[in-house]
Amino acid sequence: MPSLQPYKGASRKLVIALDVGTTYSGIAYALLDPGEVPRIQGVTRFPGQENAAGDSKIPSILYYNQDGTVRAVGAEAALSHMSLNAVLEGWNYVEWFKLHLRPRALETRDDILKKLKPLPEGKTVVDVFADFLAYLYNCARKFITETHANGQRLWASLEDRIDFVLSHPNGWEGNQQTKMRSAAIQAGLIPDTKEDHGRIHFVTEGEASLHYCVQSGLVTEAVEQGHSVIVVDAGGGTVDLSTYKFEDMSPLSVEEVAVPDCIVQGSMSVNVRADRFLQDRLKSSPFGNEEDIQSMLENFEKSAKPIFKNAHEPSFIKFGSSSSSDPAVKIRRGQMTLAGSEVASFFQPSIEAIIDAVQKQRQEAPSSTPLRTVFLVGGFAASPWLFSQLNLSLQTLGLNLSRPDRHTNKAVAEGAISYYLNNWVAVRMTRLTYGIECSAHYDETDPEHYKRRAKVTTRPSGHLALSDHYSVILSKGTRVQQDQEMEESYVKEVEEPHALNRIFCEIMAYRGRSKKPQWMDTEPGKYYKYPGFPSY
Repeated sequence: MPSLQPYKGASRKLVIALDVGTTYSGIAYALLDPGEVPRIQGVTRFPGQENAAGDSKIPSILYYNQDGTVRAVGAEAALSHMSLNAVLEGWNYVEWFKLHLRPRALETRDDILKKLKPLPEGKTVVDVFADFLAYLYNCARKFITETHANGQRLWASLEDRIDFVLSHPNGWEGNQQTKMRSAAIQAGLIPDTKEDHGRIHFVTEGEASLHYCVQSGLVTEAVEQGHSVIVVDAGGGTVDLSTYKFEDMSPLSVEEVAVPDCIVQGSMSVNVRADRFLQDRLKSSPFGNEEDIQSMLENFEKSAKPIFKNAHEPSFIKFGSSSSSDPAVKIRRGQMTLAGSEVASFFQPSIEAIIDAVQKQRQEAPSSTPLRTVFLVGGFAASPWLFSQLNLSLQTLGLNLSRPDRHTNKAVAEGAISYYLNNWVAVRMTRLTYGIECSAHYDETDPEHYKRRAKVTTRPSGHLALSDHYSVILSKGTRVQQDQEMEESYVKEVEEPHALNRIFCEIMAYRGRSKKPQWMDTEPGKYYKYPGFPSY
C-alpha cells in the first residue's frame, strides 16, 4: 500500500471533505503540517448521536419552519421527539434532497421519483444544500476544536484558509458542481471571490472510493501492475462504477479506462420497493395507514434490511404494540412476518442493475488489460445479501469481489482527503462530447449537406456555408491526461473588421448516442451550453 507522503507546504493547513449523500453524510479531515505525514481522520461525534460515539455518518435530513428557518438537521432531526414537534408546529421534513440536483439526463426510476417530495416552498436545492453544508461545517469545527489540543486556537489560525473537497456521483456534471460551489459560498465555507473559489475541490464518488481502496490495502492484496479493477460505490441513492488500470505500482500511477457510470439503484431503492409491497399487502388492513407503514419502513431500514442474508428464512418488522395483530396479513403481537423471498425481491432490481453496469464497464475497458477484480464500497456494501448475491453473479463472470474490512460507509469522505493529498489518477476518460456550434462549407455532393440546402448562406468571402454544424473538440471516451489541453482552429468571417475585436463562443456539450455528432438539428435536445467552461 502506498503510504502518504510528508506535506510539502510551507505552512500549516487544514483540508475537510464533506460527503453529502442521498441518505447519509460524513466528514473527514486532515491537518497538514510541513514535513509531517498527514493522518486522515473522520468526524465520529455528532449532535444527537452522543450515545453512539464512533458513528461516522448522520442522516441527510432536515426540518424547516414554515418561514424557512432550519429547526433540526442530521441525527438531531432523527430523534424520536422531533416527529411529534414537527406535527405540532407544522415543520417541513426534507429528505433525499440530493436527488433534486441530479442531471435530468441521469435515468431515475419512476417509483423513486414518486417518493421524491417537493422542497419546501421558497427553498431551492441550492438553499437546502447550503443549509446542510453549513451544518456539516459546524459539526467539523466542533469536533476538531474539542478533540485537538488547543483546538480553539488551532481553528482560529486556520479557518480562513481551509480547503474543502466536495464529492458527487459519477453522473454529475459541471452544472451540479457550479450549484454545489454556490451552496458552499452561501453556507459560509468560503467568501465569494475568485481566489477563494479555488479552495473548493470536487471529486467523483468513484474516484474517492478508489483512493479509499488503495489506503485500505485492497490494491496491494488483489491487484498487479498492468491490471485493472472496477470500483463499485454502492450508496444510499446512487451506485457509481469506475474502472481503473494500475499502470505502475511504485510509484503508484492509475489510469481511468472506461467512461464512469452512475445508476440510481442505491439502498433507498430497496426501501421504495418495500414501501410499495407494504402498501399493497396492507390495503385492506387496519394497519394500512400512512403512520403505521412509515413505522414499519423505519424498522425495516434499521433492523431487517441490514441483517438480511437468507432468502429461505423469514424476516420480521416490528411496529406498534404487542396488541397489534392482523393474522390475514401476517401481523402478530406487533410484528409482521415477511418471507425471505419477498425481502430478496426488494433487492433484486438493484443487484441486476449493478451486474449489468459491471458488464458494461468490463466491455468498455481495453480487452488487452487483465480485469479480474471488483471492489465494493459504500454504505449499501455492508448488506450481507447484496454482497453475497453480487459475489455469486460476478464469480460466474470470472470476477472476484472484495470489500474493505473497515467501515465501507467512510469510503467517500476519507477517500476524498486521500485524493486531495495524492492524486494517483493521471488519465481520465471524458464523460461527454464537447464542441462548438459553427457553420460548415457547403458541399452539394454530400447528402447531409444537400438535404439542408435551404439553410445555405453566403459568407463575406463568397463561400457558401451551412449553419447548425457541430464541430467536435473532445469526444466522449477520450483518454485525457491531468493537464492536457485540447484545441481546434476556426475561421470567422465578418463584414466589418471591428467585429473581430471580441469573439464570443460557447462550448456546447452533447449527450446523445451518436459517436460522431455533426448536425445540431438532428437531436436538438441533446446539445446544451456546458457550465463547466467559460464563454469567449
